[in-house]
Amino acid sequence: MSLQRPVDRPSTWGRALAHTVVFVVLLWMVEFVDVVLGHRLDGFGVRPRSDEGLLGVLFAPLLHAGWAHLEANTVPVLVLGFLVLVTGVRRGLAATAVIWLVGGVGVWIVAPPGEVHLGASGLIFGWLVYLMIRGFFTRRAGEIILGLTLFFLYGGLLWGVLPGQPGVSWQGHLFGAIGGAVAARLLSERDPR
Repeated sequence: MSLQRPVDRPSTWGRALAHTVVFVVLLWMVEFVDVVLGHRLDGFGVRPRSDEGLLGVLFAPLLHAGWAHLEANTVPVLVLGFLVLVTGVRRGLAATAVIWLVGGVGVWIVAPPGEVHLGASGLIFGWLVYLMIRGFFTRRAGEIILGLTLFFLYGGLLWGVLPGQPGVSWQGHLFGAIGGAVAARLLSERDPR
């Protein structure tokens, strides 16, 4: 008989919070390095239909056009990123990967050439849509209630998928949102009840 106590694994809430905070710290560190380098990293955003612009699919969500841009994205990343991860870190990370790729590739294909698209707002729009519609695929009451609550609180943000505000990548918002819908459909298992 062993007298060893079982090792406690961190709770899903703790892991979700840790992953989210680490991601936000990474965003702030990248922006600090970008400022030190005279904003040279911004060139690694998505540059539509250029070979080197494909790298932006990987790097654009980590880059921001200055501190104000990053500050505007920080709270939504903390809140929505946590909510995506709290119901399952693996599923949340998979959803993030789908949103990241669909958003970046969509911008690369559709946005006008000669522009650079960067920032975590595509992830934010993707996470928002993912959370809003996931419950309708899973048929889980808690996820449906969360989705409806987010729709009533933040649904107005979805107007950002339409062209309008100069200097804002509506394409990034649109394809992030599409990525969120794709992730919700691909990664949601119906509740057998």
